[in-house]
Amino acid sequence: DCPGKEGVGGKKRNLALLRSKLYTGERRRRTEPVVASSTTAGDHGTLRRSQSDKTEYSQKLQEKMAPQVGSSASATSPQKDEEQVSRCMMARRVKIIAELMQTEKDYISDLDLCIKEVIQPLRNKQIARFDVDGLFSNIELVHQVSAKLLSLLEEATTDVEPPMQIIGEVFLQIKGPLEDTYKIYCYRHDDAHTMLESYEKDEELKQHLRDCVQSLK
Repeated sequence: DCPGKEGVGGKKRNLALLRSKLYTGERRRRTEPVVASSTTAGDHGTLRRSQSDKTEYSQKLQEKMAPQVGSSASATSPQKDEEQVSRCMMARRVKIIAELMQTEKDYISDLDLCIKEVIQPLRNKQIARFDVDGLFSNIELVHQVSAKLLSLLEEATTDVEPPMQIIGEVFLQIKGPLEDTYKIYCYRHDDAHTMLESYEKDEELKQHLRDCVQSLK
């Protein structure tokens, strides 16, 4: 009944549809460069990663294909290091054994002097109120077991190559006598020290001790 109105309504609908299409097209044009840009950047990133992977792979391949001289040198180097360490340890062991034996020799020499220059003269004087055995305990037995230890050490090292010198067996062999001897010496040590202090308060006995010390010097 109102064709004019229907025509106006149709125009309005067509105009709204046109606007919608224009708006959609504008959004597509605005977003396409961004998508293209991000896609391009992604492609470049992928390319860079691929190039980096190739470079790393090339380096690893070159390391694997390096001349065998380097690999053989690196293989023999630990062996040389072990040999050097072994030689150093053996040289140190030889020095320790030598020092051990020299210390024992010096100790026995001191015991010799003490027995010859102090104990025996005091015994020969037969001084009243002077207990020589109480003061020096079983020091002569200490001298004997120490001399035995030195003898065993010399036997284990004389004309024997350093790698074949077995020192531990010496101490295991003489362990019992050493323990029995020093057990007595240590047990009597405090009493001997107390006795010496009392003798030093007596001028006559103190003079005898001074004479022995002077003889030692």
